[in-house]
Formats: sequence, structure tokens, C-alpha cells
Amino acid sequence: MSATLDSYQQRRAALEAYFDRTAAETWRRLTSDAPVSRIRATVRAGRDEMRATMLSWLPANMRGLRLLDAGCGTGAFAVEAARRGAEVVAIDLSPTLIDTARERLPAGLAGRVDFRAGDMREAGEGMFDIAVAMDSLIHYRPADAVRALGDIAARTRGQMVITFAPRTPMLSAMHAVGQLFPRGDRSPAIVPVGVRTLRRGIDAALGQDGWASARSHRVDRGFYISQALEVVRR
Repeated sequence: MSATLDSYQQRRAALEAYFDRTAAETWRRLTSDAPVSRIRATVRAGRDEMRATMLSWLPANMRGLRLLDAGCGTGAFAVEAARRGAEVVAIDLSPTLIDTARERLPAGLAGRVDFRAGDMREAGEGMFDIAVAMDSLIHYRPADAVRALGDIAARTRGQMVITFAPRTPMLSAMHAVGQLFPRGDRSPAIVPVGVRTLRRGIDAALGQDGWASARSHRVDRGFYISQALEVVRR
């Protein structure tokens, strides 16, 4: 087994344990209308802004299109895509969060979203027209994230929209401080990466199959810093 694959699987196991048990209730509250702390309110606002940005890059009418939501959490993005008419396969490592996503699915969208617990690299059968990965690759090393994106790209026809943690002084400081906490108190660390570094990695790994990185947009709201990147097939 390659070192890259092994490091991906190790991080995947840690993420599954964290989001399925340690942080499941926190994540449910964060992605609802329940009151949260001021810090978490900035994260909620940042995620709302990022979701809106990513959706603005997708067709307003997605009838007849099949979309993969890789790392769907409690399903907010999947619901919005389904409202535009897409057939959605939404997958997340956490069975607990998938259960929440199913409970929150509006009755009028029943049958349009297939929520599944599992690895985003092995998300179902057939091809997708569009794939999105909002804040689901940010915990992996750049090489692991690009490799996972390659697996998704192999089943996507034309457009992928992902987010990553941009290398900024704030995020680098937060990452360094997080390593000082006792291991049992740590949430899975994000892995900041330079924009140019990630673009080069994606273009090098996927370019031979016709993919290229395109537009990008950063959202910076208090304790939420994330950057969207579109990857398109030329």
C-alpha cells in the first residue's frame, strides 16, 4: 500500500470517529437554526456564504443532471441542488450525520436525494455531470486531496467545485496552536495549502484527462476561512 493511500485512510478513520461521535451533536446544532456561540456563528455565516458562492457557479436549472455531493454533512447543499432539479447522490463518512440529513430532507424532495454513508472516493454507480466537495477535502494532505479528487473526476463529466483551506497567517497560526492541545481534545486539523500549489497539483494530476483549475473565491468570516475552486473539463 502506498504511503499516500495509507495517510488518506488514517485521516479518514479519524474524521469518521470525530464527526460520527465526538462532534455529531455540535455539527447538528451548527447546521440548524439553534443558538450557537459567537465563534460558531461566524463559522455558520461563513459556510452559508460559501454554499451560496458554490451554488452560484452551478446551473440555475439542473433538471436532467446528476450531482455528487462528496462529504455532504447534514445535507444542506444536496437539498439546494435538488431544489434546482438535480438528481443528487450525497455521501458522508458519518452515518450519524447522514441520518440527520435524511430527517431534514423536505418531503417534496423525497426521491431526488440519495443519502449514503461511506467514502466519497467510492460514491455509487454511474457517472455524474457535476461534483461538489464543500469543506470535505480540507483535512487531507494536498497529495491525498488531489488523489481523492482524481477518483471523483473519473466519474464526473464536466464540472467540479471544491473548497480548500488557503494558506494564510491566521490559518497557519490556528493549525500550529491546535497541535499544542492534548491529543484527545483535538479536532481533526485542517491542512492549509497555497492556492498556486493546489492549482499546480490538480493541473498536473488531472490535466492529461482534460481537467483544469478555473475560477476561485475566498470566504473569510471570523473563524471560517475557506476558498472555493472550480475544476472544469476543457
